[in-house]
Amino acid sequence: MREEKNTGRALVRIGYDGSVHKFFRAANARDRFENEMRVLLYLEERGCDFVPRVIGFDRDKLELVTTNCGARVQQLGEERMAELFGELERFGVRHDDPFLRNVTYRPSDGRFCVIDFEFATILDDPREVESKLAAVAGRNADAAWPIGIPPASIRWSGITDRGRFRANNEDIFLAIAFNTRDFHHLGKTGERSADGLDFVFAVSDGMGGERSGEFASRFTADNIVKLLPRRFQVPPEHQRAAIQDCLRNLFQATHRQLTNLSRSDAEGRNMGATLSVLWCVGARAHFGHIGDTRIYHLPRAGGMRQLTEDHTHVGWLRRRGELNEREARNHPRKNVLSQALGAGNRFVRPQFGDVPCEAGDRFLLCSDGVVEGLWDRALEELLREPPGASVATPPACRIVESAVAESGRDNATAVVVEVLGSAAISEALPTGLEQLG
Repeated sequence: MREEKNTGRALVRIGYDGSVHKFFRAANARDRFENEMRVLLYLEERGCDFVPRVIGFDRDKLELVTTNCGARVQQLGEERMAELFGELERFGVRHDDPFLRNVTYRPSDGRFCVIDFEFATILDDPREVESKLAAVAGRNADAAWPIGIPPASIRWSGITDRGRFRANNEDIFLAIAFNTRDFHHLGKTGERSADGLDFVFAVSDGMGGERSGEFASRFTADNIVKLLPRRFQVPPEHQRAAIQDCLRNLFQATHRQLTNLSRSDAEGRNMGATLSVLWCVGARAHFGHIGDTRIYHLPRAGGMRQLTEDHTHVGWLRRRGELNEREARNHPRKNVLSQALGAGNRFVRPQFGDVPCEAGDRFLLCSDGVVEGLWDRALEELLREPPGASVATPPACRIVESAVAESGRDNATAVVVEVLGSAAISEALPTGLEQLG
């Protein structure tokens, strides 16, 4: 590892995989360690994407391992500084050391980031804080954080339909499984042992016209096959950081390539694609996303949560509480994207995250054509309590057939992933962050 900083208060080293290892020292070292970890976990649950993410920890060594947010910034105007730390407060955290030394620049997406949260304060109601911390770590905030029990097997189904009015289909879905030795393209439906395999599922919706849209989504899917298996180039103990880095590289590389291709082909000008990727590794599901395709998580305990954010102005309004689902669905600008791969965007800021997964959990990946036809409540009912006549139909087929019947104005694509295993074992050990050592 390369030494980045060595002071009386902290030693910071950069791992060969790019991860940041911070060792806390001197007065109140344990309190500062616990506070920084707590704040970063809270910001993760709030969806803040310009701060480090916790990868692992060692309480005995007071070592905190996080993702890397780039190089420190040497100069930044006071107005931009105030704007950056003000943006942080909108996520419920006040940085109590709001100076240039705690600002970095992440070149992969052109984003200024904030680091070093040992002196920071969570502003929200303590009860809400504890709830969010429990959610992100899959445990009580003061409990141990076990790695979790991997699922016994994964069952999936996927289907795409051009709809009732479109002449072509710009949607595509992908299902693959791989490890250091093997690589498998999975069929439309199936079930496979999860032992020693990574599973990746994706949905992409192309744009830019009949020829360009189909090309963009297929090109995006092909890049997944080429780039993601590279995560095995680093040791297993750093897999969480490696997976996040692979996803980030996938989105940034695809964006650059689609942008360059659109410049060299007049017919493909401004072509682009949305992309939602679900990567199941052991007892965690990692995801990356841009655009208005979606990933939903249906925990075995009940309910349904949209993991991804729609990168549209309407999606932003809904997240702010200014629109409900009905108003969002009827808004005239609901399909106008603010972010996509290529599509004339100079910078892209994809969303990345991960959640624990256990036996009985389900995940749904779908394109906007599915969402246009079905409300969230209908999606959950079709997955959890399908009508008697369709119980034997693969879940993704149920979703797409219903969406096309209700709307059909756009291409409709769905992939349903079901986590299978011993429920008794999963109940005994909640999943959480990886503990080092």
